[in-house]
Amino acid sequence: MKSCDIVIAGGGPAGLAAAIAARKAGVESILILERDREAGGILNQCIHNGFGLHTFREELTGPEYAGRYIEMARALQIEWMPDTMVMEISRDKVITAMNRREGIFRIQAKAVILAMGCRERARGALNIPGYRPAGIFSAGTAQRLVNMEGYMPGREVVILGSGDIGLIMARRMTLEGAKVKAVAELMPYCGGLKRNIVQCLEDYDIPLKLSHTVVDIRGKERLEGVTLAQVDDDGRPIPGTEEDYPCDTLLLSVGLIPENELSQGMGVVLDGVTGGPVVDESLETNIPGVFACGNVLHVHDLVDYVSEEAARAGVNAAGYVTGRLAQNGRKIPVTAMEGVRYTVPQFICPDRMEADLTVRFRVAGVYRDRFVSVYLDGERVLHQKKRVMAPGEMEEVILHKSSLLACPDLQCITIKTEKE
Repeated sequence: MKSCDIVIAGGGPAGLAAAIAARKAGVESILILERDREAGGILNQCIHNGFGLHTFREELTGPEYAGRYIEMARALQIEWMPDTMVMEISRDKVITAMNRREGIFRIQAKAVILAMGCRERARGALNIPGYRPAGIFSAGTAQRLVNMEGYMPGREVVILGSGDIGLIMARRMTLEGAKVKAVAELMPYCGGLKRNIVQCLEDYDIPLKLSHTVVDIRGKERLEGVTLAQVDDDGRPIPGTEEDYPCDTLLLSVGLIPENELSQGMGVVLDGVTGGPVVDESLETNIPGVFACGNVLHVHDLVDYVSEEAARAGVNAAGYVTGRLAQNGRKIPVTAMEGVRYTVPQFICPDRMEADLTVRFRVAGVYRDRFVSVYLDGERVLHQKKRVMAPGEMEEVILHKSSLLACPDLQCITIKTEKE
């Protein structure tokens, strides 16, 4: 059995950033296992710009952003294995993987970083009536077909779901000559970033139909059309509001799910809201020496945040391997309430945290002129006004180590929204 200090499952933006940070923190034996034939993950098919504004202070395309991290990894001589599928990770950090060159092999790691990313929710989860004709794609699949394989999925398009990939593909299909007839969203608000609503829909006069969903699919061999209907507050179609849209392509952008089958198999505790691991301030899971970062932890809106978070996981994994990361300390739960859906991390050990800790979260609805408040037990220590908050954009608060250590009997940290 091979041995390695840190094994990283996934060679996308999270895996690359974690590996680079771990190497800079002093760990030499690092191995990235990547199932695709090239590193960079989903960024390779994201040829639009808008990446890197926080990290590099300039606007890059997805492949350009990934390329910079790949070059940094090469310069640091970080080992990686492409076309390699991780089959299983045991609780004692033995990784079972396979590829064409070596067959099935095992690696004993001192620390593991989970960076497998996420996948799209498929049509089967939506209960849409109708046959299964050709012409129905997830938005990410269509993006890969157009941007990497050079195929056009269709010419008359309806998009269900207003996630960022769906919005971006509305623009991309339009630029390639297709007619995007509508983007339908079940919720009464858009699920993507505000800038994507403006740049991808409004700039191209593509209608966004909120509180709408697909209630019927027509066609047996090839999609011939879909029927949209308005929904009520409970998400049920309202009779009499049906509209028919002839089309040959339906793209689904109905949510992303963290890829946590490996995590679950090794006994990592998962959060019921995020679908990702429950972690502490070091991004360490309930299994000592197993860390998680990127979209496998929770779905991010900006890749810059993925890189920042993954670098922290890499530094802490290096600290675990070298013995610098303290293993003792009282863990305080972080509770999300009243408009805050979840927080990452879910636990904080004040003794192990840096001077400042960024806690990221998403809200449950569209809120205007509300406050984000942080309570240490019953005492409010932060009361920050936000003009607009929406589920499509991640929010954050900064916690200070000095404030937490000043409360030696602290039992709970609460983050919630308040009207005043």
